[in-house]
Amino acid sequence: MFPLLDTAMSFAPATAPRSESFVPVSVPVEDRVHAVRGEFAAVLDMRHAGPRAIRLRYECVGPADAPVVVLAGGISANRHVAANAQFSEKGWAEGLVGSGRTLDPQVLRILAFDFIGADGALDVPIDTADQADALAILLDHLAIAQLQAFVGYSYGALVAQQFGLRHRRRVQRLVVVSGAHRAHPYAAAWRALQRRAVALGQLQCSDENGLALARQFAMLSYRTPEEFSERFDAAPEVINGRVRVAAEDYLDAAAAQYVARTPVIAWLRLSESIDLHRIDPAQLLLPTVVVAVEGDRLVPLADLVSLVEGLGPRGSLRVLRSPYGHDAFLKETDRIDAILANAIRIPGETA
Repeated sequence: MFPLLDTAMSFAPATAPRSESFVPVSVPVEDRVHAVRGEFAAVLDMRHAGPRAIRLRYECVGPADAPVVVLAGGISANRHVAANAQFSEKGWAEGLVGSGRTLDPQVLRILAFDFIGADGALDVPIDTADQADALAILLDHLAIAQLQAFVGYSYGALVAQQFGLRHRRRVQRLVVVSGAHRAHPYAAAWRALQRRAVALGQLQCSDENGLALARQFAMLSYRTPEEFSERFDAAPEVINGRVRVAAEDYLDAAAAQYVARTPVIAWLRLSESIDLHRIDPAQLLLPTVVVAVEGDRLVPLADLVSLVEGLGPRGSLRVLRSPYGHDAFLKETDRIDAILANAIRIPGETA
């Protein structure tokens, strides 16, 4: 397995001692933090589709008077980031949000929302700028004037950039993880082939099979060859006259779980949305911490270096070396938490 490396722009090795791994509880012991879910109808003037009726769904956890941090993940993420007393199911960012963490809902108000189009109700091109404008509508609805920070991972990092461009006065700083200022051509080609897999499934009247294959391709792009070497280094088997390799059970299970919860139209339109994203970093006039992962096959380190260079003195870069590639944000929770601790410090608080 790779050694873990947490570096600044100079790529000097980090010397901070490693803490014990954080183990989240499924439900907080004390109900000291109130969680609220809601949804409402709105009209959004979309970049490529004009005015459209949408529904905005959100979950907000933490004291009503606490500083607000928006947390947004990949296209598979949703408004539920972590288990709490009101909503005890596991969230997509379990381990990053919790008592004692930087994203502590006893100290901060954590806001997350479902991306527009995630319910499959919008069969039109969806721009990351549309997501940013939808968030602004949500903040108006909740009477939130300004965010302390927007923490975005993967697709959420693209939305954070657009929000910082389009609604700069409403956020103090950004943390952008594994999301560049434009799609890398290799990654865009990979997603285009995934969308063709879905199209083939549709031609066969089997949307689910097409989406399952697209998800399996995606799983290969999220992780690294080194992790697969560690986990699936077993001899192939001949089953019913066909060769089956060790990783296929894992890929089949991941595909089945994804297809069960994801509308095909939602996946297609949000996949396209990643490829539509493009900004000029020089126009992003906010303090921005950019987090890159060595070995990320979808968002190469070089692209995030270019993003930081475009940001100028407003940007800083942290680099993680991890066998988990693009998924490092979800797997290397201790390392990510340490970065967040410095990136979204409450004013007046010491490191």
